[in-house]
Amino acid sequence: MTLIKPIDRAATPEMESIFSMVEATMGFVPTSMLTMAHWPELLPAFSGLASTVIRGGELNADLKQLIAFVVSNAAGCRYCQAHTSQNAEKNGVSTEKIQAAFEFETSSLFTDAERAALRVALHAGMVPNEVDAVQMDTLRAHYSDKQCVEIVAVISLFGFLNRWNDTMATTLEDDPKQFATETLNHWQPGKHGEP
Repeated sequence: MTLIKPIDRAATPEMESIFSMVEATMGFVPTSMLTMAHWPELLPAFSGLASTVIRGGELNADLKQLIAFVVSNAAGCRYCQAHTSQNAEKNGVSTEKIQAAFEFETSSLFTDAERAALRVALHAGMVPNEVDAVQMDTLRAHYSDKQCVEIVAVISLFGFLNRWNDTMATTLEDDPKQFATETLNHWQPGKHGEP
C-alpha cells in the first residue's frame, strides 16, 4: 500500500497534459506520478527529465529499458522491475532476452556492447556503488562519451525512481504487475502489491 495517498487525477487539472502524455505512452498513469503530484513543481520537473532521458539521445529505447531493468533489480525495486521489463517488451525486446537479463554476462542473447552497459548498470545499482574505471573503459570501447552519459543518465533516473517507489511502497498498477508476474521468473510484487 502506497504510504502517502496518491492525488486524485481529477483534482489536478493543471497537470492533465502531463498525465495524458504519460497515459498515451504507457497506457496508464503510474501511481508514482500521482504521488509526486503532491508537490506541484516536482511532477513537471521530473516529467521533463524523464522524457529527455528516456526519449532523447542516441541510444535505442530497448537498451535504455534493459539498463533500467538491470539497475532496478540491483537496487531491489520490484515496482520499477515490473515497469521496465514491460517497457522493454513494448520496445521490441524479446521475452527470452528479458528473462535472461540477469545472466547477460553469459547469455548469447547479448552483444559485448550490451554487456558493457548492463555491467555498469548492475554495479551502479549496488550500495555502495561498485562501478570502477575498468568497467567505464570497457563501456567507452563500445559507446561515445555522449552515449556513456546517456547510460549513466538512465541509471541515475532509475536510482531516483527506485528510491522513490521503495520508500513510498508505491502500489503497482495492474498491467505491469500482470506482465511481471507472468514473464519474470519467481517475481513477486512485494510491498508494491497491495492497493
